[in-house]
Amino acid sequence: MSDAAFMRVALGLAARGLGKTSPNPSVGCVLVSADGCVIGQARTADGGRPHAETQALEQADAQFGEQVAEGATAYVTLEPCAHQGQTGPCSQALIRAKVARVVIATLDPDPRTAGKGAAMLQAAGIDVHVGILEDQARQLNAGFIKRIETGLPYLTLKLALSIDGKIALSNGESQWITGPAARARGHLLRAQSDFLLTGAKTVLKDEPRFTVRLAGMEDRSPRVGVVYDADRSNQEIVEWVRTERPDWTLLPGWSFTEHLRALADQGVTRVLAESGGGVAKALLAEGLVDEIVVFRAGKILGGDARDGIGVFSFQSLDQAPQFTRVENLALGEDLMEVWRLN
Repeated sequence: MSDAAFMRVALGLAARGLGKTSPNPSVGCVLVSADGCVIGQARTADGGRPHAETQALEQADAQFGEQVAEGATAYVTLEPCAHQGQTGPCSQALIRAKVARVVIATLDPDPRTAGKGAAMLQAAGIDVHVGILEDQARQLNAGFIKRIETGLPYLTLKLALSIDGKIALSNGESQWITGPAARARGHLLRAQSDFLLTGAKTVLKDEPRFTVRLAGMEDRSPRVGVVYDADRSNQEIVEWVRTERPDWTLLPGWSFTEHLRALADQGVTRVLAESGGGVAKALLAEGLVDEIVVFRAGKILGGDARDGIGVFSFQSLDQAPQFTRVENLALGEDLMEVWRLN
């Protein structure tokens, strides 16, 4: 297998930890012996520790004996850390194991590491390669990277729409616009997120659970925050949340940038927005949406139905936020489109 093939395995491992490792990134590590056999593989553990590299090394030692990693290649989706935290630096662990090569998908933007881990490995005589499947690795940990670089989490806006862009009939009926395959993929988005953002109207109208209802993943439901109009003293939503869902967070006022920055300060890296058109429009207007995932069904709801995104009143097309489609996927009778901000 090539370096890229082994790195794809590491990326697959890392993807399993999304939504479970914040504020740390979800990293995958694959250890391959000099004769091409996989001797250890792991991802960052739930809660962010232990790290992938130390787990893979421990697994290799337990299965094949101590120092089995000597002369091996370590494939890591993010640069091994160089700082002393609750555990020692992963770069030092790889040095102690006497690996011969370390293949890194992308460098760590955290200033505590940021090239220092790779330099530490090179100084120890280890052959280091950086940049294998870098784009995929950066997208996988886009939440961690954005939080480090901007102080904000990565935000995905989820929309379940009819062909004509509607989320509900004029009377509010919306269950279900899309089919079971699309809804299951929506639950996977929840499982991969640290926090789910919604609005008071959505909660009061639908009384949603916002849980992950996929077999074996029921424990991966994200924290939920409800934005409400504090100026109007919306006591109905305040009382509902306190009574029905005291584990949810009430977010007074529509200062979304302020809310997201506070969440990032708490360690949140990935936010999923599931809401009505008002919240969706406000997030887009503040330039906070990094990705839109549209689940589009083959229904026409008509001009009197409710829009997925509120009114902007643009005077020029240049004012419109521009996204690029990066994925199309058929899910039963529905279509999933993934759009990322240019």
